[in-house]
Amino acid sequence: MRTALFRTLVLVVLVLLWEAATRLAAGPFFPPPSTIVSRMHAMWFSGPVERAFLTDLAIGNILPSLGRMALGFAGGALAGVVLGLAVGLSARVYDYLDGVLQFLRAIPPPALVTVFLVLFGFGLRMQLAFIMFSIVWPVLLNTADGARSVEPLHLDTCQAFRLSRGERLLRVVLPSALPKMFAGLRLALSLSLIVMVFSELLPGTTNGIGFQITDAYSTFDLPAMWAGIVLLGVLGYLLNELFLVVERRVLGWHHAAQQLVD
Repeated sequence: MRTALFRTLVLVVLVLLWEAATRLAAGPFFPPPSTIVSRMHAMWFSGPVERAFLTDLAIGNILPSLGRMALGFAGGALAGVVLGLAVGLSARVYDYLDGVLQFLRAIPPPALVTVFLVLFGFGLRMQLAFIMFSIVWPVLLNTADGARSVEPLHLDTCQAFRLSRGERLLRVVLPSALPKMFAGLRLALSLSLIVMVFSELLPGTTNGIGFQITDAYSTFDLPAMWAGIVLLGVLGYLLNELFLVVERRVLGWHHAAQQLVD
């Protein structure tokens, strides 16, 4: 409780300093937070109660962005987990592919935008493929590392009890890999928000938070542009907190074991 109160106090102080600094500077490029929040309310959260206060702009832009992010994250995470387990379960395959995977991971996704445009064209398919390619690497590499870090004693116990390959995977390898897998998924979640916005900045996009930011900038509507930026920060924070709640529920046994060891 004290930590939460301290965090809230720090946030309030920073916002007040931001408000004071922008009002003293009186610059057109940096509107005060009160103006930004007012614009966010007018643009997205002043709708009717039956639509959870969402306006037409919110339904037409925020929801499509979250949908793209969710689909891209789900596809990339699933591919990363499956491929990561396949690579991590074989030491020989891991040794053969490690260099290639590290090379592909190191390529900045924006550098491959032209390739994705040639393969998929403008539109939703390109955006989903771009998000999936961008986030698959932290999940894949962390899952592979987790699968390789299974205690040899646990594997020997599986052989002693004559567990099948599927039982060994579900009862031993997957639980052992979960902590590192969740670390990769958390990185992928924040990365999916970033690349989702980047994909909406490209030509051919007709909706989304990134599209609204670009449109506001092109019309010199700076409060609306800052409203989009602040909204992205809020969404990133909320998604991260929600992910941490899920992680604590799923990995409760792991955290309890660590406390016993400590």
